[in-house]
Amino acid sequence: MEKADNPAPVSRQSSSELLIVGGGIMGLWAAVHAERRGIRTVISDAGRLGEGASGGLLGALMPHMPDRWSEKKQFQFDALVSLETEIAALEADTELSAGYRRSGRLIPLPKPHLNTIARGHSEDAERHWRAGGRRFHWHVLDGPPVNGWIEASAGESGFVHDTLAARVAPRLLVAALIAFLRRAKHVRILEHATVAGLDPDRGTAEVNGETIVFSHCILAAGHQSFPLLQGLTPGLKQPLGQPVKGQAALLKADIDPALPTIFLDGLYVVAHEGAHAAIGSTSENRFDDPTSTDVQLDVLIEAARGIVPTLRDASIVERWAGLRPKAIDRDPMIGRHPDHRRLIALTGGFKVSFGLAHRLAEAAICIAGDTDCGFLLPESFAISSHIAVASR
Repeated sequence: MEKADNPAPVSRQSSSELLIVGGGIMGLWAAVHAERRGIRTVISDAGRLGEGASGGLLGALMPHMPDRWSEKKQFQFDALVSLETEIAALEADTELSAGYRRSGRLIPLPKPHLNTIARGHSEDAERHWRAGGRRFHWHVLDGPPVNGWIEASAGESGFVHDTLAARVAPRLLVAALIAFLRRAKHVRILEHATVAGLDPDRGTAEVNGETIVFSHCILAAGHQSFPLLQGLTPGLKQPLGQPVKGQAALLKADIDPALPTIFLDGLYVVAHEGAHAAIGSTSENRFDDPTSTDVQLDVLIEAARGIVPTLRDASIVERWAGLRPKAIDRDPMIGRHPDHRRLIALTGGFKVSFGLAHRLAEAAICIAGDTDCGFLLPESFAISSHIAVASR
């Protein structure tokens, strides 16, 4: 009797209204908004959900300077204010803390002319930092508003204390988002799942040997989104974006978690729950190892110890490094691809992801459903704007 030929493997196929590629902060928020709207969704990540740059340490939620007001600054202001409500709803749904606190920001002013500029910003903040019945302030002070947190000598010409800035614990927020999705009725999670053969025109993608048929695809894979978009956008003369390495550290010290975030010349010191302080972060366009830490982080730690007395003998709990997505025009990149109508970009958050992700993700879901979100995106955020810059 002749042996029968081995049967060909049967390819699995499933359909979904929405495929989200990428399980970082942007993709997670998009899946949450999809679940709330009852949209059948698959969220796929090449690793574990939230383990990339979204799993960092810093969590500073910093507003733009209040001068030269623009649609971009208004969008960010509205997003930072609304995030408080969004996180409260998420915490109520999951019974998990996201480590959020509107603790404010402290900016030392080492030179006299900076005090003059800061006083002008104070008037700008009184005019622009208003939402409903709430007002946020940009106080210019002669000395630190709290004792024992920052050396008075760091601000020889005074200090700015703004009441709009906040912070979140990145890993706690990510964990709450994931917990929400694991109990979701309309969202299917695929981890350690490589997406191949993405065909936005046919509405298909191969994910770990499974063909997923979708109506829309949101590309939220951080810096890995850029080469995918590059391959789908012929005629570009420059890359649409790049990964930027950032390093940060977590220190253990006896500090009040309500203390304001310190910002000085690119250095952030963020007080968190559990007697921890996060220090960051570098911005490295060139690097050999995306996940290693080096002397550049040592410099930041020493700078923090130099102006924060309680950190001088604090032990280092963790050193961290990761890659953040920086779009060519620096602003986030979002919107329907002009040549592939099923494909929606949601990436390029770089340093503002945690403050804007909930709003940008909601906008992406609205774009997919051709519905009105009730707010407008700045023109500079549109993927078409980034493509125009990369085409020059």
